[in-house]
This record gives sequence, C-alpha cells and structure tokens, in this order.
Amino acid sequence: MELSFSHTNEEIDSLIERTIKAAGGITHPHLVRELIISSLKIGQETSYQPDLKLINRTLREMRYTTRVFGPYRERKKVTIFGSARTMPEEQIYQKCVRFARLLADQGWMAITGGGPGIMRAGNEGAGSENSFAVNIKLPFEQSANPVMQNTPRLVTYKYFFNRKVAFVKEADAVAVFPGGFGTLDEAMEVFTLVQTGKTSPKPLILVDDEEGFWEQFFDFVKEQLLAKGLISGEDFSIFTITKDENEAAEVINNFYKNYHSIRFHDDLAIIRLNNRLTPEQILMLEEEFPEIILPGGEITICEAQIFEDDEPELALLPRLKFSFNHFHYGLLIAFINRINTF
Repeated sequence: MELSFSHTNEEIDSLIERTIKAAGGITHPHLVRELIISSLKIGQETSYQPDLKLINRTLREMRYTTRVFGPYRERKKVTIFGSARTMPEEQIYQKCVRFARLLADQGWMAITGGGPGIMRAGNEGAGSENSFAVNIKLPFEQSANPVMQNTPRLVTYKYFFNRKVAFVKEADAVAVFPGGFGTLDEAMEVFTLVQTGKTSPKPLILVDDEEGFWEQFFDFVKEQLLAKGLISGEDFSIFTITKDENEAAEVINNFYKNYHSIRFHDDLAIIRLNNRLTPEQILMLEEEFPEIILPGGEITICEAQIFEDDEPELALLPRLKFSFNHFHYGLLIAFINRINTF
C-alpha cells in the first residue's frame, strides 16, 4: 500500500499506535510516528542496499549524539577546531590549553574532534569532565586522545556530515585554531551556516598563532572575496581574529552578556534577553540597524509568543520582536553585539 503521513493508513496506523504504546516512555509520539512512516516509505522506495545502510547508520549516529549531549543541554559549550598535527610543545597548543581552561573555569564545556593536536589540547584544558569528543573513524591520524578515551562523552562517527552536525548544533560558540584542510573545511562550514542563517547566531573566534595564520587569511578575504564582491562588508561581523586567548574567551562570554537566544517564525525574529532594554535603547537600535528590519517595521518589546510554547523554561525572559530582513545575518551579529553593550 502507498503510505501517507496523514492518518489514512488504516491498519498500519493502528499497528504504529499500538507499538508506540507498547514501547512506553515515548515523548512527542506524533513525531515518532512520522519517523516510523518515513522508515517504512524508505523500505518501499529504496532497493539499493548501500543507500539503506547509509540512512540507517545516520539515524543511529544522530540518536546516540542526542543521548550523549542531552543531559548537558543547559550548559554552554564551545566547539574547538584545529590541526591534529599540532605538537604539545608548540605555543599554539599551549594557548589552546589555556583558552579551554579559562572557559571551563567559567562553566563552559568543550567539544572537540577527540583526536590529537589541538583537539587534545582543548580537552586537556577543559578537563575530561567538561569535555565532549566527537571522533571520526579514519585509517590514519584519528583515534580518541588519552584525555577522552574512557569518558561517556565520546561519540565516534562513520560519516563526516553527522559529526559536523554535532559540532555546530550543540555549540554556543566556535573557536578555530590554525589547521589544515579539515580545519578550514570546518571553519568555512560555520561561516556559511551563520551567514545564511542556517544556524543560530554564535561567536566565531579565529585564534591566531604568532606567525599570523589567520591574519593572512583575513588579507585574502579582503583582497579577493570582498574586493570582487563575493561577500559583503557586513560579513566581517561574523568572526573575530585574536592572538590572545583571554580576549577570545572574553568575546565569547560578552556575546551572552545580555543576549540570550533567538527564535524565528517566518520573518518574525524574537530575541530573548537577560535584561530588559529601555525605550531609548530600542530607538538607538532602530536608528543604527535599519537594514535588518523589513520596511514599515519596528522593534518592540513583547512577551513569549505562542510558537515558543515548546520552551517554557524561557517564558519569563524579556524579549524584542521585529520583522527581520533575512539578507542581513552578518548585521544581525553586529546587532546582538550592540545589545550587549547596554
């Protein structure tokens, strides 16, 4: 029979409903039902076994990711990228250790790829009790570092794309140390996701070495990408470059000084705050950032919206509401930074 996500599958719907009840402890059963329907439809529509294996492995890896990170949902986390080939005696390795330790002392947890080099430095600085390792199966270079080998917060992936989801989805900030192809790939992924609004706004810090690894990258961005119109000037708000681990930690903490989180509903942007703004401060924001507001719109104070009912723990936070121009995610980062100055 042809299966449908609507409740028109008769006997199949009854079987699924009984299965969900028999399993017990199922939260959001309507979503679990759709997962089951999707699996059945995949079985009907896909005869190529490697595709089925890929889909199955992807779901299993994402399920386990959610299980590992779930108990720590309330703690802020920084994802740390960098070269697996950086040695412990190098200055940049020790800088990463100090950076991760600084944030851990302030209550943050660190997410790394779980391998050697900068990844180990991040776990070492934060300590295994404040760390996650999202490892990848490779025939060389990558096995879990000694800091993370015996922790329950170690996840090992077969597919890079699942690992990338964990790196970004679970992070409240991202710090990128110098590295090779993999590090640049990870950094550019975050640039793109923030620039296009496919991940929530978050601080992206490029932590430089004494030779200016990221300063040279910045020159390339200005002289090639910006000069040729391939990016816009506001995209420079997406990232910060610093050689100082103390400044890197300060930028990350300051991003959440007053800004708490954001929720989009079509063109409506709801910004949750830690402290309420005055009418005068809201007027300043409107005057300084008119581009992010759709024509005819304004920034107003509001209460929690109906579509936020799935986050009741945030209901009492003060909020700003405005119609957002989705072409300006770089300016949105600058807007958030301005909020944090009040």
